[in-house]
Amino acid sequence: MAELATIARPYAEALFKSAKADLGGAASWLDQFAAIAGNAQLQQFADNPKVTNDQVFDVFVGIAKGSLPESAKNFLRIVIENGRVDALPEIAAQFRALVNAQGGSSDAVVFSAFAIDVKALAELTAVLEKRFGRKLNVTMQLDESLIGGVRVVVGDEVLDTSVKARLDQMKIALTA
Repeated sequence: MAELATIARPYAEALFKSAKADLGGAASWLDQFAAIAGNAQLQQFADNPKVTNDQVFDVFVGIAKGSLPESAKNFLRIVIENGRVDALPEIAAQFRALVNAQGGSSDAVVFSAFAIDVKALAELTAVLEKRFGRKLNVTMQLDESLIGGVRVVVGDEVLDTSVKARLDQMKIALTA
């Protein structure tokens, strides 16, 4: 995985520098490209030696929602010509990290056993921002194995207040 990160870094940095005027727009179409590139069938199609770069490009553009700016098309052509379609998800992740670093924020994923309503999520976000000391872009995912409580992942930091984590801690204490 480190190799993929090394490959993706120059692309993410170049895109970040060139898209300074519209980082949000660039992040939007780059996320679309990353989602498309994450499809196993598309990877097989792109890796097929009988398929031309133009055919791969046409598939991406056909699947992408909305009209793409010329900068997006140029970026996609470069990635395809260099055979780096598989690196698009990592490029998107590194690009988001650069955008977040500039804005002083981080992406956070809140895992919960049950759906959290908008008001409760806003309150939780405020508490988490205070706890982590920065603005958070929170997304929510359900994980029924937690039983109750939440598990929050911000970069490489994890805050686990779930019932499952507490039960695991008790199990370790009792068997020690």
